Amino acid sequence: MAFSVMTVSPTAAERVRGLLSNAEAGAGLRVSVEKGGCAGMSYKMDVAQPEKGDEVIDFEGGRVIVDAKAVLYLLGTTMDVKTSQFSSTFVFENPNQTSACGCGESVELQPADPARLAANS
Repeated sequence: MAFSVMTVSPTAAERVRGLLSNAEAGAGLRVSVEKGGCAGMSYKMDVAQPEKGDEVIDFEGGRVIVDAKAVLYLLGTTMDVKTSQFSSTFVFENPNQTSACGCGESVELQPADPARLAANS
């Protein structure tokens, strides 16, 4: 069985399929991290084609692309959807997150330690 950088919950997979329903062939929901916000980093998502070095997670009717520069920050993460009365948004349960800002817009992430991951395999 191939190792996947990130797990996509069934609810998130359904949402991704909906977002990609009108996208061009081969496109996926690209997940990356960028510097910004009060805690230091934030998740960024857009519909795009995979680029060299990206990790691609394919599932029935959908695709999530993990930006090559974000892989170490997202190892072991579960992507899910949180729905409230007025909104629905992607959420990330990330073991590499050390803190988050009060407003929920940014997080502090540390790169995963490959040696620790190898020891746990």
